[in-house]
Amino acid sequence: MGSDWILSDRRTRRDGSTHPNPEEMSNVQQTRDIDVRSRHSPCACQGKAVYNLKDHVPKGQYDEIVKRRAAEYRKHQIRVNSSSNSLILAPPNTPLQYPIQGFTVAPLQTMLIPGLALHAGKRQNYKVTLSVFSGVLTREGPGEVDKEVKKEITLQSASLSNINVLLGQIAYTSTVYRMRAGDQALIRFEHHEVRFPIRIQQPSVPVLYDTGNDINSRVTIATKTFLRYPELNDLISSIRNYYQEIKIIIADDSLEPQKVTGPNIEQYFMPPAQGWFASRNLAVSQVTTKYFLWVDDDFLFTDETKIESLVEVMEATPELDVVGGTVDGSSYPCFSLVYEEGDGQDGGCLSRHIGVRYQPVPAFPKCSFTGGVVNFFLARTDAVLSVGFDPLLKRVAHSEFFMDGLGRLLVASCSDVSIGHQPRKDNSKYSSFRKQTKNDEEEKLTRHFFKNYLKCVSY
Repeated sequence: MGSDWILSDRRTRRDGSTHPNPEEMSNVQQTRDIDVRSRHSPCACQGKAVYNLKDHVPKGQYDEIVKRRAAEYRKHQIRVNSSSNSLILAPPNTPLQYPIQGFTVAPLQTMLIPGLALHAGKRQNYKVTLSVFSGVLTREGPGEVDKEVKKEITLQSASLSNINVLLGQIAYTSTVYRMRAGDQALIRFEHHEVRFPIRIQQPSVPVLYDTGNDINSRVTIATKTFLRYPELNDLISSIRNYYQEIKIIIADDSLEPQKVTGPNIEQYFMPPAQGWFASRNLAVSQVTTKYFLWVDDDFLFTDETKIESLVEVMEATPELDVVGGTVDGSSYPCFSLVYEEGDGQDGGCLSRHIGVRYQPVPAFPKCSFTGGVVNFFLARTDAVLSVGFDPLLKRVAHSEFFMDGLGRLLVASCSDVSIGHQPRKDNSKYSSFRKQTKNDEEEKLTRHFFKNYLKCVSY
């Protein structure tokens, strides 16, 4: 019996049900994945300071805010999840060979499915069926391309080697244009049935920084200032004691701006009192080097402020996004963030734990992976820009950046690099803006409730 190439349009499952059309299946699969992720147990925050965020939402607006929050969360899940994220369990002792992971196809492109094969004993006839949900399948044999596309293909032959040759000629074509999506393939032989993921991913163009030959071409120092020009000038003087030519970028939202002069200084004026995170956004947006060093305007460089040491850690650990030092011998230069998704209705739980380190950074025993660091850190410019700083947080905000970057930024803390802190000066006007009011705190907690889809936070 010769080999047969059968393109089947059958939508019948083994249980007798029928497959939906591609668009319907895509929506069904997407919804199923979201529902699976929503089936978590409710979580609870524990710690000294626990905030149940729904208690901080304006009472007259609660129902409407919860409704909008739920709608935005559903859109978020659609954006970040695909069928390639769903759980697939491999059955034992299957004679089918297939790609477990790593099969990636660009949107609207075609690629041979690697590794498909059948390992079975002698039979009179071999029959293998392969189907997909959102894409299509074709055969691309030597010197020929079968133009007919189907969602299900059945192969039959009396020869095992012929079956494996045909399996090696099956190509998958993505039919939906998305930046990140996924599909699943179902392959069947006799009573054996397995699934494997297909990742749909638009290839990205590398964006590289020419790091040059010295620290000045690798790092920019960034800071923001508000009503503290004496401290800022002292900071700049201390920087120039160690780094005469490195660029300094200043975001200035002072009430009565004053020009700061000096070589390689860029000062950007903002509307008055725009706040902590808006100023950070502006300063970092103007950085053109691979890294920037963030410092407060009342810090002081010392003999222990070795930018080169932090760069060495980052260059040796390409996955790192942020590496912090210590400020004036601080006992707790880092913290961990623990997040539980919770159930899909009430939201998740997030807790911060001061001084927690996960494990040492390879080859750097004085550095450890952690969740967040103090205001003295070296960071990859593009990584920080991809997260950004929430400009609605004006007064007291720092951990919030690492909350937004959780799962996206790899952070470390090093104990052998430090910076000094200037003695605090009496500045009543600055203090009146710096102190977080009760209203500021309530607005921040309400923002966590909606923006981060949180049930509670604890510090």
